[in-house]
Amino acid sequence: MPIEKIRKRDGRIVAFDASRIRDAIHRAFIAVELENGEKAESLTREVVRLLEKRFRKRIPSVEDAQDTVLEVLEKRGYKKVAREYRAYREKKSELRRLRAKLGIEEPKLTVNALEVLRKRYLLRDEKGKIVETPAEMFMRVAKAIARIDKKYGGNPKKAEETFYKMMAKLEFLPNSPTLFNAGTRLGQLSACFVLPVEDSLKSIFTAVTNMALIEKSGGGVGFDFSKLRPKGDIVRSTHGVASGPVSFMRVFDVATDVIKAGGKRRGAMMGILRVDHPDIVEFITAKQKPGVLSNFNISVAVTDEFMDTVKENGEYWLVNPRNKERTKKLKAAEIWNLIAESAWKSGDPGVVFIDEINRHNPTPEVGRIESTNPCGEQPLLPYESCNLGSVNLSRMVEDGKVNWDKLRETVRNAVHFLDNVIDANKFPLRKIERMTKANRKIGLGVMGFADMLIKLGIPYNSDEALRLAEKLMKFVTEEARKKSVELGEERGSFPNFDKSVWKDRYEAMRNATVTTIAPTGSISIIAGCSSGIEPLFAVSFIRKVLGGTRLFEINPLFEATAKERGFYSAEILEKIAKTGSVQNIEKVPEDVKKVFVTALDISPKWHVKMQAAFQKYTDNAVSKTVNLPHEATVEDVRSVFELAWKLKCKGVTVFRYGSKPEQVLYVGEIKTKEKKFVSAEPEYAGGCPTKTCPFP
Repeated sequence: MPIEKIRKRDGRIVAFDASRIRDAIHRAFIAVELENGEKAESLTREVVRLLEKRFRKRIPSVEDAQDTVLEVLEKRGYKKVAREYRAYREKKSELRRLRAKLGIEEPKLTVNALEVLRKRYLLRDEKGKIVETPAEMFMRVAKAIARIDKKYGGNPKKAEETFYKMMAKLEFLPNSPTLFNAGTRLGQLSACFVLPVEDSLKSIFTAVTNMALIEKSGGGVGFDFSKLRPKGDIVRSTHGVASGPVSFMRVFDVATDVIKAGGKRRGAMMGILRVDHPDIVEFITAKQKPGVLSNFNISVAVTDEFMDTVKENGEYWLVNPRNKERTKKLKAAEIWNLIAESAWKSGDPGVVFIDEINRHNPTPEVGRIESTNPCGEQPLLPYESCNLGSVNLSRMVEDGKVNWDKLRETVRNAVHFLDNVIDANKFPLRKIERMTKANRKIGLGVMGFADMLIKLGIPYNSDEALRLAEKLMKFVTEEARKKSVELGEERGSFPNFDKSVWKDRYEAMRNATVTTIAPTGSISIIAGCSSGIEPLFAVSFIRKVLGGTRLFEINPLFEATAKERGFYSAEILEKIAKTGSVQNIEKVPEDVKKVFVTALDISPKWHVKMQAAFQKYTDNAVSKTVNLPHEATVEDVRSVFELAWKLKCKGVTVFRYGSKPEQVLYVGEIKTKEKKFVSAEPEYAGGCPTKTCPFP
């Protein structure tokens, strides 16, 4: 007798659907063997026959069906598939137990989110045993940050409850070091730092030492090497010659290699050199060889004067930073082309529009900004640090509309949280503490923007999306600044307020900056949303899980849409996973294709336009990778750089697929027999697909 009903875990009786079993088996085969997906049909029939035989007079449960699947897989010799199916099932069970323990449906973690938390975030005892749940991690962080309210006469218990709820509901998450270290003995909570490098051995190796202390605690560091004398220049103290900035960058690179081996996340640095430094050509081409400066992102600091000279097809002078002497003239267009060609070949260098950055420097009397953090979104003064956090925009959509009231409340609570982080922080250096507390910069950003667009039915590559981006970021920055003004009135303005651009516009201001768009990687995985303001990187793909296994992942919004519209099948998901894109899948409706676009589906100009739309209303900068297909040209790269300059971005980074030997995303390069699939590393959520992003 055919099975018509099945009992779900919550006790509900629903219609039995054999296709759900078939799809689960199919997905298990794809994830484990990357082949034999066609076996799913016959195995499903066998599972159903066994269920019909055993449950003639009663209704089977979901667990009964899963047990039978395991039995059939093992009996047919697919032991590895059965083992992985069981492991995945156990992880899902653990998530359900976690929710039951909390008494609420939060945190709604994915299996991979739980793996990432286990691997790097949850506290361990001296024997390496995990001693907290994700909920307890959020409570640890909430308690440590809320405690600061007592210092200002507030109610720590109330703040603790507010902070916990917005993290547990995955509506807001702070940068990784805060999740790692809040409430622990280490207590270093910042993600972004900039350290000065002066033209002396003492300064260089002091910077190396300070970098080591920062990276050990999970932070990333940016450096401007423009003050170092060029290669071949005289060194009077030794009667020798200088080796130049690039050679000293190798010292930082090797030190980071050693540190990251025992750290919680890979080390990452930003190296910047002015376009008029005599060693600029060596710097631009420094990362052409694989493995050289592998822990650095590098960017050329480009000036307005240089860009004007490029337009005029003129020449410009290289200047020795030691004595300000002009050393050589170069054609600006040739250097501009070299930057584009090098970025085309290797993804490096990026470009930092240093004068545009300083036009928006909130404390020009305190100093000139010369560098940024590793992913470029946080320009900082020497010895300054910044705390970042991101609002999950996918949680701000209800009934097909943006819930502006919920967004306002989340932004205000997040500013409160991030301001508290500055006081709760245990800084790695006294100089960093003094500079950070003098300006109290915070960087509230967003993640899940692509998810929000999908929920609203808006294509990423559309004018409507650009208008929403501007409206959203204007709202976030205005609400964040209002809250910062309130905090300034309650707690006092940042000490350099009278040296800032805000002194004539506001009576008080707690934070010199309030907004930043970061490349959320790990925290996007935890939150189960798309990275930062990036488009989706793939609709379905193979995830290399931290435990060494593989998961077949599908964008949950696409899965829900496919089921609702009646075109869902495991076969379609398998087809999509070969390229990550739905654009050439016949059974996917055209309107769905328009909304579910991926980074490589979108033309480069839309990437730049989106970055500029967010930059217009962001205090600091915007981390956004312009993804280019493998067949893109050097001219395409140059066009991206020039559009970014025209649209007043503060910097720009490109990545041409396949231009680096090591990536965290591969399209169609995981192969078995005739099948190829998109694969992603455990903590890749979109954006920078290289291994030199620390992913806040």
